[in-house]
Amino acid sequence: MLTDQQILRIPGPSPIPPSVSRAMTQPMIGHRGQSTSEMLADIRPKLKRVFGTAQEVLILTASGTAGLEAAVVNAVAPDDEVLVIVSGAFGERFADICRTYNIQTHIIETEWGKAATVSGITGALEAHPNIKAVFMTYCETSTGVLNPVEKLAAEIRGKSEAMIIVDGVSCVGGVETKMDEWGLDIVVSGSQKAFMLPAGLAFIGVSERAWNKIEANLQPRFYLDLKKHRDNLIKDTTPFTPALSLLFGLQKTLELMEEEGLGTVYARHELLMKMTRAAFKALGVPLLTVDEDASPTVTAVKPADFEAEVLRNVLKEEFAMEVAGGQKVLANKIFRIGHMGYCSPADLLQAIAAIEIAIVKAGREIELGSGVRAAQQEYLKGANR
Repeated sequence: MLTDQQILRIPGPSPIPPSVSRAMTQPMIGHRGQSTSEMLADIRPKLKRVFGTAQEVLILTASGTAGLEAAVVNAVAPDDEVLVIVSGAFGERFADICRTYNIQTHIIETEWGKAATVSGITGALEAHPNIKAVFMTYCETSTGVLNPVEKLAAEIRGKSEAMIIVDGVSCVGGVETKMDEWGLDIVVSGSQKAFMLPAGLAFIGVSERAWNKIEANLQPRFYLDLKKHRDNLIKDTTPFTPALSLLFGLQKTLELMEEEGLGTVYARHELLMKMTRAAFKALGVPLLTVDEDASPTVTAVKPADFEAEVLRNVLKEEFAMEVAGGQKVLANKIFRIGHMGYCSPADLLQAIAAIEIAIVKAGREIELGSGVRAAQQEYLKGANR
């Protein structure tokens, strides 16, 4: 094993393209100077296209979780009632943030590994007519589920005036997002997932309707005050010191995404998901989610006859490859493979081949190569479409 090799196949942080790494090594510039303003002016319209919005997408030097907290503290006042759709660990995080700010929090709990349904929302909105906001997770990273945000938002819009606030941290940039068309009010993402950057930037799209709520909200906030970030961004600057190296990288990743074409980016992620799922089906290793609920950015596998943690250790020790484990109720029960951002079919075939060896070393008999073959066949089907 090469001592300085590291193969990341986790759902974030994701690998960084070499051209992006080079961009981030540029010499520092003045963050209040013309060069920074020109860079932000170039970034702004490209971010809007990724989010599917005509509104500004705010850029905070912060983690994705800070973006989620910013959504809560700006859009919801203490003692307001909100509804949180929980289908995994990050849905729970949204609920925890709301409770921290003394917000009356109602929860719809979905079984981990299954997508949220429209029927569950309908009953909750009827039972709690004073709901001011509904929080949901687009891709639930902990389970590899992609929730049907478009359908859920349509149901909410038909039943309530509640704002629709979405955690898109682990999928925006890797799956189609149409914030304006779907009627989403706030969408949050982060830099270390499909945006192919290190952690440290949070992106927040805000609808005109949400801005009206934010303007009227008296909840105190300082660094996370989205009005400050909006008012500065439209002047191509920032209210506080930005992470310039990450902005250099962001400018490059957005350029790469536009060169590939956003439609092609989304199709690639869909193909990677299908290749991964085909491989484990061929190997006879159970997947946590059904095909209809599966995320194009991360796949969760729930082995029945070998230990997930043994497999992860083999991959780490023998191949310098990391796949993620389970969280909370799924700890030690699943492993998760990230296939988002800077990930190609060739990368995935490499990962599946190593995982097959790790399955054998974990004590399960399989036909070596059967998973790789299934993934290859899925690739050829996709290439011929």
